[in-house]
Amino acid sequence: MGLIPLTELFSFLLGAALGSFANVCIHRIPRRQSVVRPPSSCPHCGERIAPLDNIPLLSYVLLKGKCRHCGGTISLRYPLVEALTGLLSLALFIRYGPTVQYLFFLAFIWILVTISFIDLDQQIIPHALSVPGVLLGLTASFFAPNRPWLDSLIGIAAGWGSLYLVAACFRRLTGKEGMGGGDMVLLAMLGAWLGWRSLPLVVLLSSVLGILIGGGALLTTRKGLGVRIPFGPFLSLGGLSYLFFGRQILAWYTSLWM
Repeated sequence: MGLIPLTELFSFLLGAALGSFANVCIHRIPRRQSVVRPPSSCPHCGERIAPLDNIPLLSYVLLKGKCRHCGGTISLRYPLVEALTGLLSLALFIRYGPTVQYLFFLAFIWILVTISFIDLDQQIIPHALSVPGVLLGLTASFFAPNRPWLDSLIGIAAGWGSLYLVAACFRRLTGKEGMGGGDMVLLAMLGAWLGWRSLPLVVLLSSVLGILIGGGALLTTRKGLGVRIPFGPFLSLGGLSYLFFGRQILAWYTSLWM
């Protein structure tokens, strides 16, 4: 195996390891628990998980999705988050190579994955993740060749301000809360990382994905329209779509009008 395949394999394994830590954060942060201590344990029997049973992806396969001690089922979410973060890390490495940009954007996707699954589980977006994500995105702009720090700063203000305006108008018209503060900070974070020019397309993609996936899920499960659908995962999907395919999407959209 040559040098390039080995480095790509390492990027996948690094992402999977970060995905394993993301699983810890997804479970503990909404419960206001430390993500460092105590060590991971089985949610069914409370038995501490041995290091050999905590290897990303591999341990799930070897244990056949069951706890070694009590036989309790391990949620499929754990290998899913590990595989997803690993694949996104690999995609970033293929795009940026062994650069500072790769490391910065690896932190970006880790935050997005963690926030998305927390929002899916608990319908909250913790400021403990999104606010540092905003600051890290602004810091990363000083190392980005095509994204001036001013674009990032404007993206923060435009991201938060645009959703705040939408939420305020919705509240005024309906008397109900239509969008949480966590969504506003998340879009500010996307603006910090991707620049203010990305925001119209990110919001459009997020809305379309929300209608297609969220609406489809409601129809499939036959739940009423009053059910709240967390928007954080769709904002994250919109941001990731722009990160990897933004130029292609814009070129395709422009070609429709030419």
